[in-house]
Amino acid sequence: MQSLRIVPSHQNASSFSHSHTSSAPSAPGIHDTLRHGVGPSLFEETPAKPLSAHPLEARLKNWEATQDALRMESLRRTFGIAEPVRRGMELKIVRDGEWRPMALGGAAGGLPSVHEDILRGREDTITWEDVFAGDETRPVAGFHDEMEKKLKIQ
Repeated sequence: MQSLRIVPSHQNASSFSHSHTSSAPSAPGIHDTLRHGVGPSLFEETPAKPLSAHPLEARLKNWEATQDALRMESLRRTFGIAEPVRRGMELKIVRDGEWRPMALGGAAGGLPSVHEDILRGREDTITWEDVFAGDETRPVAGFHDEMEKKLKIQ
């Protein structure tokens, strides 16, 4: 049985380490041309989620997970086990079946789609990752290049 915890438990990490990125140390979102070449590849994979560098940021991520768990537990207590299971299945279907072109943010892996935002009840929320995906310096993919990659014609 789940608890009805409202505030996440205090689990801050005592230390953190920076991962290797091609961005400038003074401006984390901008590609460092002098150190890492002209620019990132058009089809280069981006990290799925930005790493949390501050304990408050990790605490906020735990807050969202705790609120989701509380919402699912209250749905289970009100409507039975079928409601949280149905919502979980809908989220899985939306995540697995989603393909977005790179022009619409498909290259930014890990960002939720509009459908996932609606199912989670967050369609009216704009986060930092929604605006600054980290791929601002990448060239825009052409339609033909993207379809060739998707269909493995190259």
